[in-house]
Amino acid sequence: MTVELHANVDHVATLRQARGTPYPDPVHAATLCELAGADGITVHLREDRRHIQRRDVETLRHTVQGRLNLEMAATSEMVDIALAIRPDLVTLVPERREEQTTEGGLDVVGQQSLVRDAVHRLVRGGLPVSLFIDPSADQVRASADVGASAVELHTGDYANAFLAGGLEGEAQAELRRIADASHIAADIGALKQVAAGHGLTRRSVGPLIQVAPSIEELNIGHALVADAALVGMERAVREFIAALDRAASRQS
Repeated sequence: MTVELHANVDHVATLRQARGTPYPDPVHAATLCELAGADGITVHLREDRRHIQRRDVETLRHTVQGRLNLEMAATSEMVDIALAIRPDLVTLVPERREEQTTEGGLDVVGQQSLVRDAVHRLVRGGLPVSLFIDPSADQVRASADVGASAVELHTGDYANAFLAGGLEGEAQAELRRIADASHIAADIGALKQVAAGHGLTRRSVGPLIQVAPSIEELNIGHALVADAALVGMERAVREFIAALDRAASRQS
């Protein structure tokens, strides 16, 4: 099965915001990603607007040819914005202002009422909803219970363990967690899609794809933008797609 690559261009906007210039433009970066073969574009509109701005999302809504995935917190303000802009998919994520990047998945089990309210408002407005969660059976089942139609499994713990020690010990244990959670999600009829993302690189993505064939989509941001700084955005996307294709060809 071919795994879709959805490019997250948040950190193109991070570079822009660092100097307060109009460049580099994440909308331009998104166009290059799609020209290179990315299946869709993902952006996270944070409450503190540290990188992506509302104007970016509004422009992307008119320029993205594939699927536009808007990541956001489960707040009333953000739900209103999503309903106004109307991305193809809304992914609810946890958010803390003091964090450098999203740390861990949304605690659906512990915040069912809050998450359910946000999901129901979005679904009533005609927008499909995914939840970015830790790879655990309880979080997967709770995601279906609150009305989500997809989940994205947080791969940060696996990615960090892989960077620290390769495919040994802790990384293997995290891979098993992700694989188990992906299988459970795939067996729940209400969940139409299983995605994954956070911290993955061209080296660490292969083992993940091989053990978790239920994963249909990856959202990749930091690694793509980091590679793009050295080789250009289009080449970075093509090389990541090639890594996915190699991994898929080795699946049993």
